[in-house]
Amino acid sequence: MTSARVVSVSRDDEHRFSKPREDEITLVEGLGVEGDAHFGATVQHLSRVRRDPSQPNLRQVHLIHRELFAEVTVDVAPGELGENITTEGLDLLALPRGTRLHVGAEAVVELTGLRNPCVQIDRFRPGLLKQVVGVDQEGDVVRKAGAMAVVLSGGVVRPGDAIEVRLPSGPLEALAPV
Repeated sequence: MTSARVVSVSRDDEHRFSKPREDEITLVEGLGVEGDAHFGATVQHLSRVRRDPSQPNLRQVHLIHRELFAEVTVDVAPGELGENITTEGLDLLALPRGTRLHVGAEAVVELTGLRNPCVQIDRFRPGLLKQVVGVDQEGDVVRKAGAMAVVLSGGVVRPGDAIEVRLPSGPLEALAPV
């Protein structure tokens, strides 16, 4: 995992499905991506705000591995699936909950769970939802649309930044939808 790096960074100050790419984003401890609609200590995803606006925001930063784009049969570019950070050389979905990713010179995010893809993906590209959610041989649901994280240490993140992985100590817990 020594070759893991940031391919692209994105943010949007409005709640839209895709996020425009930026030259850099600033992560703020405990809050997320500065200037992004999902910035905050409590939930910012509209459906979750309607349910309980006091819940902690475990989805401050959305990460997707660029390798996913090669797996799907439709054209998808960084930021188009709503992620803040597009990675390369890192099997995000195989990492356990609590994994810390040191991104660039200062930023540290901790993985909280998987993105639970919804029908908005099909509205973006018809048929894409079936490609990012499936069932494995054991009958378990497999979600491929990225991982969610909280910001432990803030900092500026840019394309080309290295990503260092630090696994949690103790028993490892697989990522689950958050």
